[in-house]
Amino acid sequence: MTQAPALPPSDRREPGEVFSAGFTLFADVLLVGVVTSVACLPVVTAPAAFAAASATLRRAVEDGTPVGAGGYLGHLRAHLTPRSLAGGLAVPLLVVALLVDSALIRGSLPGAGLMAPALVLLTLGLAVVALRTTALPAPHRLSPREGLLRSVAGPRGSLLLAAAVVLAALLAWSIPVLIPLLPGPLAFAATVVDMRGTGEGRAD
Repeated sequence: MTQAPALPPSDRREPGEVFSAGFTLFADVLLVGVVTSVACLPVVTAPAAFAAASATLRRAVEDGTPVGAGGYLGHLRAHLTPRSLAGGLAVPLLVVALLVDSALIRGSLPGAGLMAPALVLLTLGLAVVALRTTALPAPHRLSPREGLLRSVAGPRGSLLLAAAVVLAALLAWSIPVLIPLLPGPLAFAATVVDMRGTGEGRAD
């Protein structure tokens, strides 16, 4: 008698469980996206908010700890430091760069054809480094230098994150109602890239 093939771990369900583990993780990512969006409202708290999202999702992946607002708030309090708040001041600068880039694209200033693509690539690179930085675990927590080093050392992961940022930007532009959910997938992508780059997500 042929034995039925075992389901992969991501598709297994506990007795009485309606949804698979994969669907639960998807719901967790969306929940983290919403609470991260709320935590980002003061703007300067954005680095701490994304770092808390990454820490929450990392713990859920590694330990199976249920994702909840209480756990997220605990990570947020731990990441709200003078250093992270100072880093949050870079967010308005990034917005200004995007506005300048948009003006160059629409205008006919000399050099606009060269500067516009350069600013797009610079903004995209800064976004990737920022995501890599917020996904760092202790003791490298929120270290821009370490985030830059990992971005350069793992070009494949950085390209994947760049694609995630572009996709998120397109979704935000075409379907604005999704904007509050987008920080969750971005934080999850950064966390997975960091875990794979350091070997944390690989089985022995």
